[in-house]
Amino acid sequence: MSASHAKDCSFLGGRIPPEIESFSKNLHDVDQELFRKILKAVVSALEGKDSREVLRAIAESSPLPQDRLAHIVAGMHRILSEAVRVPTASLRQETFKEDLRELKIPEDFISDFSSVVFGSRRAALEAAASQRDPRLPSMEDFRWRVDVAISTSSLARALQPSVVMQMKLSDGKLHRFEVPVSRFQDLRYNVASILKEMNDLEKRTVLRIQD
Repeated sequence: MSASHAKDCSFLGGRIPPEIESFSKNLHDVDQELFRKILKAVVSALEGKDSREVLRAIAESSPLPQDRLAHIVAGMHRILSEAVRVPTASLRQETFKEDLRELKIPEDFISDFSSVVFGSRRAALEAAASQRDPRLPSMEDFRWRVDVAISTSSLARALQPSVVMQMKLSDGKLHRFEVPVSRFQDLRYNVASILKEMNDLEKRTVLRIQD
């Protein structure tokens, strides 16, 4: 590994997925024409298209045993899926290529992968990935006010200020909750602490993909 690349984190994280290890071991005797046919089918599948017939035709015409072909398809799928999850602003093209070189993937195949990850198909792959990934509703509106309870069954709460908050989510649901000012201060402190920890983590070189 070169000194410059040592500063970057692999787009695969700290551990190589088993599908990718098997992929690199099954590339021998695979010519570029066959590789590109498989790659095209895998890219179409990642874009949400039905590629089963295309892959079946490749399997029937290919000299490769079906188990090897399955390892290649699974590895391609995992490489592209992992690469697309990393924003292009954080993943340098040369770093991506160097990661694949370390997996002993031929240079011509690396170029084909790079053309997909950093080329015109990127937007379609990202859009399809966002549709597949599970997501929680996002917050569309947040309102709050400070309220003081004048009449209450609890003397401890009488004339004590509280913060009333209401959130509207993207699924249309409304959530309303009330907390004493002291608990709100605890919440504010904990959020600030978490943000500081996240900022500290981002500064650690081992977790940074790009300088």
